[in-house]
Amino acid sequence: MLIGYARVSTDECTLDVQVWHLRDVGCEAIHEDSLLEDEKARPALRRLLQEVEKGDIVIVYRLDRLARSTQHLLKIAESLRHKDVGLRSISEPWMDTTSPEGRIVMTVFAGIADFERALIRERTAAGRLNARQRGIHMGRPAKLGPAENARIYQMVTQGGLSVADAAGQFNVHKATIYRIISKCRSMERSRES
Repeated sequence: MLIGYARVSTDECTLDVQVWHLRDVGCEAIHEDSLLEDEKARPALRRLLQEVEKGDIVIVYRLDRLARSTQHLLKIAESLRHKDVGLRSISEPWMDTTSPEGRIVMTVFAGIADFERALIRERTAAGRLNARQRGIHMGRPAKLGPAENARIYQMVTQGGLSVADAAGQFNVHKATIYRIISKCRSMERSRES
């Protein structure tokens, strides 16, 4: 069975052109997602992916109507493959997973997506390292300042206050108190050496 999927986006006003092309190639059923529905939810796409059966072929006018990214396209294509369902694009004739050529294209897409993920990880790590080297704090802002940290350290190590009591008094977790103590001890050792 040929099953069409159409989605309208901000650059298109109607689904008419997509639906016309899908009917023209012989789609027996067409699932449509419109702008009125939540972009991420895509109820028609979700329904289509649940209803397809072995031997069906999902047809789209263009691949960008089906997926938001290469990663998303690969996820959908893999889901279809597991059900022995094909995927074709009218505007991109090289995309037909029912043919050996189309399967090769999907393999290349998978390699590109993997490469993109590796680049993103590499750039993110480099950006974090660069920020740290410039003294920029990463993560949530510290709940307690240096003066409070010094006070807690003194109260626990010299004043006899328990870690649990200090945590309760400053409204933080005990692990925070232990980190403060460890950091203050490290700073003391570095000053002594």
